[in-house]
Amino acid sequence: RASRRLVLVVVFVALLLDNMLLTVVVPIVPTFLYTTEYEGANSSVAPTQTEPAPPALKAPPPFSSTFSYLDNATVTVSGSTSAVDLANGTESGRPLQPPASSPPVPSSCLEGEDFLAKENVRVGLLFASKALVQLVVNPSVGLLTNRIGYHIPMFIGFVIMFLSTVMFAFSGTYTLLFIARALQGIGSSFSSVAGLGMLASVYTDDFERGNAMGIALGGLALGVLIGAPFGSVMYEFVGKSSPFLVLAFLALLDGALQLCILQPSKISPESTKGTPLSTLLRDPYILVAAGALCFSNMGVAMLEPTLPIWMMQTMCSPKWQLGMAFLPASISYLIGTNLFGILANKMGRWLCSLLGMAVVGISLLCVPLAKNIYGLIGPNGGLGFAIGMVDSSMMPIMGYLVDLRHTSVYGNVYAIADVAFCMGFAIGPATGGAIVRAIGFPWLMIIIGVTNIAYAPLCWYLRNPPAKEEKIVRL
Repeated sequence: RASRRLVLVVVFVALLLDNMLLTVVVPIVPTFLYTTEYEGANSSVAPTQTEPAPPALKAPPPFSSTFSYLDNATVTVSGSTSAVDLANGTESGRPLQPPASSPPVPSSCLEGEDFLAKENVRVGLLFASKALVQLVVNPSVGLLTNRIGYHIPMFIGFVIMFLSTVMFAFSGTYTLLFIARALQGIGSSFSSVAGLGMLASVYTDDFERGNAMGIALGGLALGVLIGAPFGSVMYEFVGKSSPFLVLAFLALLDGALQLCILQPSKISPESTKGTPLSTLLRDPYILVAAGALCFSNMGVAMLEPTLPIWMMQTMCSPKWQLGMAFLPASISYLIGTNLFGILANKMGRWLCSLLGMAVVGISLLCVPLAKNIYGLIGPNGGLGFAIGMVDSSMMPIMGYLVDLRHTSVYGNVYAIADVAFCMGFAIGPATGGAIVRAIGFPWLMIIIGVTNIAYAPLCWYLRNPPAKEEKIVRL
């Protein structure tokens, strides 16, 4: 229980589950809503059109009793039984079939264009609900961790996350999915703020903390990595509930792990009073670091609801491909966080973040150039790697800035870091769907790509932030 590595394992597993649940819905929700609402509505209309048809099939026999072999052709024959007439009858009957059977091939892309355009907005709001709720809850969790410690909030996060996962498994309507997603935001807030704050308090050395944060963010990356492909494959071949039931089982294992290691019944408030949230929010260096986290993650947040629908419209992609498109981003993010958790401290975290944001922008500009799923490998891979560079640099910098300029209590500063992360995932999907509907997917990528490139130079200010003592000496 005194082992720092076991604490790291608990935080790693909590972030893994949170982010698996975050991304497992990405390929499922657009296709599930399309199947249940658009195709469901069409299939309920179809019987009313096909029911009048049987009388037409029954009517011909009195008129063609000697030509009973033509009944199946559903065509009225008047007169002779010549081979020419028979050929005409079959030819006139045949053209009725191709229009019904041939459009579905291209219409897998084009059918329901208006529905898909509206769905961009609805799916965007559904995905954003988690981050919006998390945004509201985070400051309260930051204050709570200062008063009762990190262990109990971590366990509360697990309980709420488990309930959200079970609700996702059995929700069949947009409203219930929306509630489950919002509930996840509350659980995620408890898990991530308490988890990162706990790590920062256990790993006091700046270099060790950087490495630990890199490993913990590897859990986040692994969740993102497994989530979307796992969700799309399970949904395609097993059913909607299956991926969520697997996650619910893993969440129970995480809860058991927390009970064994963290003893969440024990209240352990911080010995010193932390810097107020309002003071931290006025610190320009903390705001620059928070902005880097927000804008770099906003890029992938905008892709989550819009890329699957864009692929359905332009590439005719099957369900399993909608999740697989995010696989390169997830693998490269996993590599980026683990690699730069160590390298960022040597090359300068500010430089690592600056380069990362520039690469994020360039990668986003390249996404609309893809013509098929293979064309997305390069841009999405670059995007994941670059976001890994930014996250693994900025998370330790948040703890370092508090040590350097404020009191070394980390609940509030990681609440700010999580708020920044959530703002990206709230603003991104909510505005992304509306922008796609208004001006199209390529323009959305240009807007967020240019924003990242323009913000990157601000990371230079984190090169050598002044300490509190230095400020006093200058005054």
